[in-house]
Amino acid sequence: MYKILASLFATMLLATLLTPFIRQLAFKVGAVDNPNARRVNKIPMPTMGGLAIFLSFNLANLFLLRNQYPSSQLYSLILAQLIIIATGVIDDIYELKPRQKMFGIFLAALVVFFVAKVRMTTLTLPFLGVIPLGWLSFPITIIWILAITNAVNLIDGLDGLATGVSIIALTTSAVTGYFFLNVTNTFVSIMMFTLVAALIGFLPYNFHPARIYLGDTGSLFIGFMMSVFSLYGLKNATFITIIIPVIIMGVPITDTVYAILRRWLNNKPISQADKHHLHHRLMQMGLSHRQTVLVIYGIALIFSFISLLYPLSNLWGSVLLTVATLLGLELFVELIGLVGDGRQPLLDGIKKLVLMTSARERRDRDKEDRHK
Repeated sequence: MYKILASLFATMLLATLLTPFIRQLAFKVGAVDNPNARRVNKIPMPTMGGLAIFLSFNLANLFLLRNQYPSSQLYSLILAQLIIIATGVIDDIYELKPRQKMFGIFLAALVVFFVAKVRMTTLTLPFLGVIPLGWLSFPITIIWILAITNAVNLIDGLDGLATGVSIIALTTSAVTGYFFLNVTNTFVSIMMFTLVAALIGFLPYNFHPARIYLGDTGSLFIGFMMSVFSLYGLKNATFITIIIPVIIMGVPITDTVYAILRRWLNNKPISQADKHHLHHRLMQMGLSHRQTVLVIYGIALIFSFISLLYPLSNLWGSVLLTVATLLGLELFVELIGLVGDGRQPLLDGIKKLVLMTSARERRDRDKEDRHK
């Protein structure tokens, strides 16, 4: 245990030392984010910061924690990571098209499925029992990796936002997997904590005012690793093992789902960027850059605390908890206008119900007064 803790501290220190060198490298190779209408930065900012996280994470795994991991898993995951990092670096320098980025993620997902053999194989549902996925295992696994990777990529819009949210989500995932879900692959939790350590070492350079961005190198890498880590607990998926990682990653998933819905309702391409993401809406409401990031950290912590309640609940308790979470989330989304101004079906329904109840009470009072 002491060796693992020392290795985690060394990983954090390594990320802290590597980041300034990656910052200089980003300027030299042209991985720079220039200000434009969609950006919040006012000056050119070096990206590709995820390279420091990737290097410190894998150096620790290879040289400090090597005995903690099965060789086949470690090396196959590194191969998949290299594909993701190459995709991110190329995008940070030359700006790839969305389809090209998706292709890079898809290739890495193929390595996870066929080489690492990390995949969903069965699904256990209440009252239905165990359902073998068969050939559906492939598309479900690939779609899961693509969706989670892109979800984290989409929230990387403010200084330290994706980094901090990922630290919260990964820490919760590691604790939940190790202590509550009885996942036999304990090395997965160690690997998650190692990535958390690398992110903590990078965060001081990335928090507002940032000196370097994650870039797609970082956001794709973090999202990809989060999707793969969650798959280890989803090999034999149940209602609980599916819902917990979804709740833990509630911030990026919520932002992505409502971004797709917003663009669909406005007849715009799903891949078209806009300034109506969660962080944009909070800033448009008057919050400062730093305040917006801290508020979203708080939301991520709420999701994490909710996820910890699932292992302690029975089936119906989990169902009620999920319904309450979805209703609360929908109310919050409508209040801040994440889907768009004027799109408040739940709030409108509540208002109509209140008005109908009030009108009925007035009619009843009028009838009582007439009888008197």
